[in-house]
Amino acid sequence: MMGPGYGYMMGGYGWIGTLLMFVFGALVIAGIVVLVVWAVRSVGDHSERGEGSRHAATDTPDAAIAIARRRLASGEITGEQYDEIMRTLGSR
Repeated sequence: MMGPGYGYMMGGYGWIGTLLMFVFGALVIAGIVVLVVWAVRSVGDHSERGEGSRHAATDTPDAAIAIARRRLASGEITGEQYDEIMRTLGSR
């Protein structure tokens, strides 16, 4: 038979072992929940930002002209480069 002080749960570790097992189980479940939430949010972010159709907005000449104007205004390209882009797009 088991002697005094030999706990029923956790093979003799008593209430401390039971408490540790409970905390460890809760941490594992919390970790799984965090991973699922992270995965769902990361998939949702890509669809909301339109990652799959990112270049679809630049397929129209109006969008390309707007981008060229923005780049000229911000100093990314020179006036000559802007004129070249406009000639290429057939806008000038």
